[in-house]
Amino acid sequence: MTVHIEKDGEVTIVTLDRPDVRNAVDSETARALHEAFLAFDADSGAKVAVFHGAHGHFCAGWDLQFGAQMLRESPGAESDVFARLDFQPEDKHPAAPMGPSRLLLSKPVIAAVSGAAVAGGMELALWCDMRVMEEDAYFGVYCRRFGVPLIDGGTVRLPRLVGMGHAMDLILTGRKVEAMESLQMGLCNRVVPTGTAREAAQVLAHQLAAFPQKTLLADRQSAYTQWDLPLPQALKQEWDRGRGCIGEGLQGAARFADGQGRHGKF
Repeated sequence: MTVHIEKDGEVTIVTLDRPDVRNAVDSETARALHEAFLAFDADSGAKVAVFHGAHGHFCAGWDLQFGAQMLRESPGAESDVFARLDFQPEDKHPAAPMGPSRLLLSKPVIAAVSGAAVAGGMELALWCDMRVMEEDAYFGVYCRRFGVPLIDGGTVRLPRLVGMGHAMDLILTGRKVEAMESLQMGLCNRVVPTGTAREAAQVLAHQLAAFPQKTLLADRQSAYTQWDLPLPQALKQEWDRGRGCIGEGLQGAARFADGQGRHGKF
């Protein structure tokens, strides 16, 4: 098994485990990741997921050795691959070359980034809601060297996350981006000591799981779906999602009035 699933209360940990190739993803692993995150999304007892790479690396991208073998065995194989992975925006659970990167889940996923998160591995980290990064970990569009395109959301999520200027620098040069620079440009959310990303991500996941969930999920969904809407429609859909959570908010107000959460305390 190249993908492992663990439960930590209301937190699900999905671990990518292909140590011989720094957790690079082949077709079988992509399917397993896709299935793992769909299962998390359908699990009513799971509120937040942590996406982790075993053995000191998050993910080195698509498995180029697997791709080379595929090409040797069947020169026209790329046509079959693209036909199988083609999709339309209205598809309910579209699969991607790296697995889950075309999914919009209903619940948050936090990437625990150690070692290499490059090429398609960087795209998987960008797919997550937040990124906790170890101090010696790094991102990079390393596939630039070999002409492998970004087809798992990299050209979409990266500019939205860090802005066009930073995104063009990373996309066109393929250069290595270390943890502190990633933090400064907004590519990651936290930098933690080496060897602690999974633990820190689980702590953060439990913090998210402890919040009133109806409101958290409504706000998250509104943030994702507002991108292609004009401002009035975006504000309207925010209101439409939020008004269903007013009761939860009033209950929170009552707790505040009773003395909970004063002075920004969580």
